[in-house]
Amino acid sequence: MRRLLVLCLLLATFALGYCALAQDDMSKVEIKVQKVADGVYMLQGAGGNIGVSAGEDGIVIIDDEFAPLAPKIQAALKGIEDKPVRFVINTHYHGDHTGGNAEFARGGSTVIAQENVRKRLAEGSTISAMKRTTPPAPKEALPIITFNDRATVHLNGEDIRAIHFPNGHTDGDAVIFFPKANVVHMGDDFVTYGFPFVDVENGGSVSGMIAGDEKVLSMVPADAKFIPGHGNLCTADDVRKFIALLKDTRAIVAADVKKGMTAAQMKEKKVLDAYDKQYGQGFIKTNDWIDALYDDVTHSKEGAHYHNHGHANEKPGN
Repeated sequence: MRRLLVLCLLLATFALGYCALAQDDMSKVEIKVQKVADGVYMLQGAGGNIGVSAGEDGIVIIDDEFAPLAPKIQAALKGIEDKPVRFVINTHYHGDHTGGNAEFARGGSTVIAQENVRKRLAEGSTISAMKRTTPPAPKEALPIITFNDRATVHLNGEDIRAIHFPNGHTDGDAVIFFPKANVVHMGDDFVTYGFPFVDVENGGSVSGMIAGDEKVLSMVPADAKFIPGHGNLCTADDVRKFIALLKDTRAIVAADVKKGMTAAQMKEKKVLDAYDKQYGQGFIKTNDWIDALYDDVTHSKEGAHYHNHGHANEKPGN
């Protein structure tokens, strides 16, 4: 049963849908609370990490994991600050980050997200590589406030800024900045479980993820704290290492593409074998990552969409 639980949680967390977990399985999940800075916390349970701004004005949460966990998340939040959850901001549309939307909305929270998040949730989505189709979400789960480029929630003395970084993990990614607290919630544009999942079918790209992450680093102080989509609290150095992983492995695949090699030939040659033990044992295997890189090298616009999006030379407080 324990192995089954672990497997289900991994599938739910990383296969990005509403895994049919039984209520008693979710009852085993514990919500871990970590203080990141004054008024800012990180919650870890099953699914994407939750960012929290808590204070006299109320609570804002970034992402909300799975619906069955909503009562536990609410209890954890009450332990931080006995105030209502006024806003939920989604970093992207995947079910392990938006599964609690309806539960929090029914409790009076306002859900905010980038326009493409509402579109993906409302229309349903498909990830062919995983043979996964997610049906349209119920009305209650849909964000009722959407933004194209950015949105700001002014609460608890903080300007909580959600900025759209397109075509990284998905086409609806928002990175959330807490400028006063010097904290950034990266969503799944930065994770620590190994090679990242890039949802190419729903607007993601490796080049966009690289460009976005590099831009985020240029927008914050060197000592900023980073909440990853999955994993423990990180530093700017951790983000830089993640970017280096993406760039270095992409360069290897790009060089072999120039030689005329196919993805299948690269897998047979084990071109990324040096990275396999450290990064290829998680959700995304090394051969899966070769496929993502090959697709990016042969089809990507090299992050041009991002660079033309108007974020040059800015800070999150602008």
